[in-house]
Amino acid sequence: MGKSAAALVLVLPGILSAQGPGPGPRPPWWESPIVKNLDLSDAQTKQIQTTVSDYRDKLRDLRAAVNRAETDFQAVLNEDPVDQRKANEAIEQLMSARAELFKTTSQMDLKLRMVLTGQQWQELQSETRGRILRPGGRRGRGPNGPPPLSGAAAAKR
Repeated sequence: MGKSAAALVLVLPGILSAQGPGPGPRPPWWESPIVKNLDLSDAQTKQIQTTVSDYRDKLRDLRAAVNRAETDFQAVLNEDPVDQRKANEAIEQLMSARAELFKTTSQMDLKLRMVLTGQQWQELQSETRGRILRPGGRRGRGPNGPPPLSGAAAAKR
């Protein structure tokens, strides 16, 4: 490695951290400024808050299960030699955890959608460019979206 490359490796982390944190994950639509444009009634706001509250603990547990399954899968892949039986079991666990998270999130999304009028739904879709409540267009990474992929799963994307 040349002197300039070595200097860059030493200096770059300081430069990047001085810029401050990146934009970070977006808040879910019901906590964002977008909600003001929807002109929700007090009853709708209460229904949304109740629905989110009803699902919060279960979704946190399911996200933790996905994270554990991803960690377990990565650990199996890191073994040398890889035990194919253990790898397939880890894959099944990961698929199951992700499916349960997707199902539960989709059920919550449906309940939230049912609170909105057609006009509010169209406004929400317009404001978010259709990223809300759509498989594959989840809320983004972070506390309100799917966890980041790791290892081989991330490389496939």
